Amino acid sequence: MYYAHFGLKQPPFKITPNTDFFFSGGNRGAVLDALIYAITSGEGIIKVVGEVGSGKTMLCRMLQTLLPEKVESVYLANPSVAPEDVLHAIAFELQLKLPKNADRLQVMQVLQKYLLDRHEQGKQVVIFVEEAQGMPIATLEEIRLLSNLETKHDKLLQIVLFGQPELDVNLNQTQIRQLRERITHGFNLGPLEEGDVGEYLIFRLRTAGYFGPHLFNKSAIRRLYKASEGLVRRVNILADKALLAAFAENVYQVTPKHVKAAIGDSEFGAEQLKRKSSRHVYYAAAGIVLLGLGAGYLLHHYWPSPQVAEPALNAADKAAAPAATETAPQIAAPVATPAPSPQESVAAPATAAAPQPTASVTAPMPSPAPAAESPVPVEPDDILSRRLVATKNWLSQKPTSTVTIQLMGGNSDAHMKNQLETLSQQVLLDEVYVFRTQVRGKPFMSVMYGSYANRDEALQAVQKLPRWLRTNRPQLRTVGGIIEETKQFQ
Repeated sequence: MYYAHFGLKQPPFKITPNTDFFFSGGNRGAVLDALIYAITSGEGIIKVVGEVGSGKTMLCRMLQTLLPEKVESVYLANPSVAPEDVLHAIAFELQLKLPKNADRLQVMQVLQKYLLDRHEQGKQVVIFVEEAQGMPIATLEEIRLLSNLETKHDKLLQIVLFGQPELDVNLNQTQIRQLRERITHGFNLGPLEEGDVGEYLIFRLRTAGYFGPHLFNKSAIRRLYKASEGLVRRVNILADKALLAAFAENVYQVTPKHVKAAIGDSEFGAEQLKRKSSRHVYYAAAGIVLLGLGAGYLLHHYWPSPQVAEPALNAADKAAAPAATETAPQIAAPVATPAPSPQESVAAPATAAAPQPTASVTAPMPSPAPAAESPVPVEPDDILSRRLVATKNWLSQKPTSTVTIQLMGGNSDAHMKNQLETLSQQVLLDEVYVFRTQVRGKPFMSVMYGSYANRDEALQAVQKLPRWLRTNRPQLRTVGGIIEETKQFQ
């Protein structure tokens, strides 16, 4: 729905694993490399643990894609398979021909022969077990027995267990300790950090075809990170809904308001908001109770009894009455009116000087000069207009051989303003230039950066740009070429 609005070619935040969208940040790339090494080195049983939605399935898909051709993989996605059926499931995935009504021993013999044949051909076989935390202990033990299939020097079968933290709890049980002792490598797939979430979002947007600055501002990223707790699946769900909310408002940047709407529209987010609201109600109620107790304590210990207070108050009132009547006009006169009445001036000569500072302060206010100048600074506040004017001066002053870097473009003034605001936080705004042109007969604006004497200097500057700008594949332009381009559309 919102793809064309943001210039996307495909959905950027689908939760279905797509290896084109694999994000190597947040330690994912390092874990993937380590897994490939462990499997190709024949290191027995390997364990990968991560919370729900942390990206275990994506990691498994990447392994199947990147492992060498000599490695044949078997994928077991059903964790509830019974011990007597797990061998048949593996044989089915390997497309082995079994005798009719083959028992466990027959299946094991066929499987062992197949693995020996593969080993003689210089090939390996690896089993990926998804949701291993839900697998019965007896089935895990049956898989452990498969790890006994080996030659004098090598294991015939590699096993990789993917599971949630409950897998560690299961493996700590006494009856499964033999499997635990055979695990040679264990990896933990933790949640993304806040900085990783920002990189993850822009990486997926770029992969989906987005061209421009980050769509999520820093405050939106922070809120999304806290709500998702760094779990990739939750990040995808919230990011997709937040983009939809921004599209509904016809804006080109996601703000905390859009993320809040996404949180309220998601199952886990609504539960978080509910818990947060409950905490606020609890704290408010506790505060009211404490306030009431404190007020009661003060009233009980410090408020005087009526018998003692009555004469004291009467005496105080009588003593204070003359002073109050004399000073009341002095206080009220400056507040009620800018100038005192003649009666007040006679009755209270001490206040005659009071109106003078008021008159001296208010007298200059009607001056027309400030009022006439106030509307003038409206135009410089428009960042796009300022850069368009600066670009005209820049093009008229620089030699035509000057080289610059084309960073990005856009066809909407509102979108371009957002791009420039984001860009100003990353690079020197005085070196950013914008000019209007046309692309395929439609108005367009191009954004340039820097002025360089030659292409070598410009290429060195490209390498120093922020990473998200480099992923846009910046191109080099000359001032002369830009001038000729702008002439065609003036």
